[in-house]
Amino acid sequence: IFETLLERERLGSTAVGHGIAIPHGKLPELECLYGLVAKLDHPIDFEATDDQQVDIVFLLLAPETAGTDHLKALAKVSRLLRDEEVCERVRRSSDVRDIYDAITGAPPPP
Repeated sequence: IFETLLERERLGSTAVGHGIAIPHGKLPELECLYGLVAKLDHPIDFEATDDQQVDIVFLLLAPETAGTDHLKALAKVSRLLRDEEVCERVRRSSDVRDIYDAITGAPPPP
């Protein structure tokens, strides 16, 4: 996984700005798409075009045979993370459930 992601980063940073990165790659061993979201306690340099350090990472892994499904998933994640409210909910989250609720659109707790 690391080598696949590193190879993709060599083509250009997957940081999309505003503290967000969407590293992604295809692996022959996978049978379906996998996503993982992480909120970093300490932002890192991801060579973003806006020079902002990344504190939200959404990793997307797809089978080599994913075709357009991979691109559709990337587009959906990108649209999701353009929503400032979603990103702020992720940043304010205190546990995994809060992050899950933020990215799935569940209403915030009262």
